[in-house]
Amino acid sequence: MTSEKSTKTDEGLIDPISAAPGFDETESQIAVLGHPIHAMSVAFPVALTFCVFGADVLYWWTADAFWARSALWAAGTGFLFGMIAGFSGTAELLLVPGIRARAPAWTHFIIAVTLLALLGANWGYRLYGYEQAVLPYGILLSALCVLMVGITGWHGGKLVFDYRLGISKGN
Repeated sequence: MTSEKSTKTDEGLIDPISAAPGFDETESQIAVLGHPIHAMSVAFPVALTFCVFGADVLYWWTADAFWARSALWAAGTGFLFGMIAGFSGTAELLLVPGIRARAPAWTHFIIAVTLLALLGANWGYRLYGYEQAVLPYGILLSALCVLMVGITGWHGGKLVFDYRLGISKGN
């Protein structure tokens, strides 16, 4: 893209996506006092996903049931907070034309929904026998969730920092 506000690429071709009405409308609509709820709420499921994996590793190392029970609670809480972050992110995607028009936003959405499914599966797997669930499949599922959190977070960061999606216009 050129530095001017235009719909032509460097090769002189017209980009039909950037010509769509509302393409430049990227300000967050789901916010409290100008602070996007999605951006504020994603920190909790991210941190709790790492906590599940950490508790699994500590259970594997110590065989202390406390860590298996902690992983169960972290998995459930991470999933529930992830649903809150997911609902607010989905609302942003569907309500803001400039976000909805960009393919990377949909990629982030699909990866995040996959992550939520894995977090829910991780929690559900542990509900009836949290100690037996840790080894070997619980810790593998937790490691996969950590990997997915990294990929999802990277894509979300790209949307904010590279495309400036979901931020205030004054910034």
